[in-house]
Amino acid sequence: MTKTVVTRVRDRASSMPDRVALRAKDFGIWQEVTWARYWANVELVAHALLKLGVQPGDRVAVHSENRREWLYADLGTVAVRAITVGLYPTNPPSEVAYLLGHSGARVLIAEDQEQVDKVLAVIDELPELEWIVYLEPRGIRNRYENPKLLWWDDFLALGAAHRDEFPAELPARMAETSPDDIMTLIYTSGTTGPPKGAMLTVANVEFAIGVLVEGGGFTSPPPSEKDMTLSYLPLCHVAERIFTTWFSASSGVQVHFAESIETVQANLREVQPTILFGVPRIWEKVLAGVTIGVSSASWLKRTSTRFWLRVADRIGAALVESGGKHTGSSRLLYGLGWLFCFRALRARIGMRRVRYASSGAAPIAPEVLKFFMGIGVPMHEVYGMTENSAIATANRPGRVKVGTVGEPHDGVELRIDPETGEIQTRHAGVFAGYWRDTEATSRAVSPDGWLHTGDVGEWVDGTHVKITDRMKDIIITAGGKNISPSELENALKTSPYIKEAVVVGDQRAYLTALIGIEYETVGHWAQQHRIPYTTYRDLSEKPEVLKLVQEIVTSVNSRFASVEQIKKFRMFPKELDHEDGELTATQKVKRSALHKMFEPLVEDMYG
Repeated sequence: MTKTVVTRVRDRASSMPDRVALRAKDFGIWQEVTWARYWANVELVAHALLKLGVQPGDRVAVHSENRREWLYADLGTVAVRAITVGLYPTNPPSEVAYLLGHSGARVLIAEDQEQVDKVLAVIDELPELEWIVYLEPRGIRNRYENPKLLWWDDFLALGAAHRDEFPAELPARMAETSPDDIMTLIYTSGTTGPPKGAMLTVANVEFAIGVLVEGGGFTSPPPSEKDMTLSYLPLCHVAERIFTTWFSASSGVQVHFAESIETVQANLREVQPTILFGVPRIWEKVLAGVTIGVSSASWLKRTSTRFWLRVADRIGAALVESGGKHTGSSRLLYGLGWLFCFRALRARIGMRRVRYASSGAAPIAPEVLKFFMGIGVPMHEVYGMTENSAIATANRPGRVKVGTVGEPHDGVELRIDPETGEIQTRHAGVFAGYWRDTEATSRAVSPDGWLHTGDVGEWVDGTHVKITDRMKDIIITAGGKNISPSELENALKTSPYIKEAVVVGDQRAYLTALIGIEYETVGHWAQQHRIPYTTYRDLSEKPEVLKLVQEIVTSVNSRFASVEQIKKFRMFPKELDHEDGELTATQKVKRSALHKMFEPLVEDMYG
């Protein structure tokens, strides 16, 4: 039988039935799911899908926050050789209509009334959607009349009845699984157009597991049953699928589900995971929170913490220089810092036991990495994308080069086009193509199997790869100078007071920037300086805040050549939002959309 994440869970249920696989909170209390119970629920979902007539290749969509049922639905779908399609919880009705319609989903598993209402608002546009299975009955059960609605408990009851009547049907379906089966459609973020559904096969996922888990491509030693993770980034994103589903199924890592994105910090403190992945926005937010916490402390604690954070900066600089390996002096300094500050600080941010931490999905400022390294969190920037199963490069323990995304993984061919600078990869994890889009597939993958990533990069010391920007984001000024905006933007976002920065200047005489403040941090700063404010817009327009931002811009400019400096800036009048079309679901800015939405601000800087 072909090995899959499903067979891995089934085998763990057989070999270690009473070991804990998953933990999640019910009414504020952590509840445990053993491997035996995990597999039993996957079986029920699979049999329920068989009862509903789901055939190999059919699409089953999941629209929910991270929770146990997400995994049951995902693996149950794969077990019957159907295809999982994940939706972001923040997808508005228009995007729900597009994703379900484009994928042709027959079944939708929706979390609650909010998500059900979204699909019902566009149900007339979805002729292929036959069933809407809802997890939370509040506000739906006994109130909604749509015949396509089915409560999760009733859905599982269908599965139990089917299992009892046809116990051999699921094993038979699983036995037919092929390495070429499409396992999941992962839709890209759609920064420049409609999202595209990347098709990942069983073989793609098994290659990823072989490289990252069994081959130790990230952690050293590799993940094991002793490790714990916190699942909080959307499970429809390839990175979270790796760290939640694939890591757990293949190595026994115990998964904890955050209660919500708002409670991540509290859940981190409770769980104290050993392996932690985050996108740059998460790491930046934690750093901003530390800044607020220090400034709010008593004089004695504030003075002491600031002293030890200066020590951490020295340690971080030493680790950057040594590739992440302690020298005798840095080890001694860290030992003292652990006693007086770092142990308590790491416990407070939920990272006391982290043995491996990584950042990916977007560029991150080296200063942010250095901060975490300095306080003892072993940080590694990694690189991959949905289209190559997130397998490209990684900074390895002891061989870290801050400012790069690391070395190619074993089994990965990586080249940089000498003319365009584009990074290209080739390996067994390269996707099967875009769903219902052969033209886009042919543009993405050459006939000889090379994936065109769209990222521009360069080799560092012949071993590590540095990404300079996305090809489509490179700015060419009116003077013909090529400029990478992400480097400037990340430098600005290193400040705890800046949340968003979008550099503008294509075909212009000079560079400008649209800037968004970190509302909570700047609000705290304003209170300390006795500056009254009412709303985000009011705060961002305060002369004192504009002066604060100007000082940050001036400081960043001092590190760049004159042609690369930001000459003017304007403030976003609101916090950017996914539902307003300004951000993707993964919190990446939609540059073209922002340029149109805030065109008057841009033109004002060039007036």
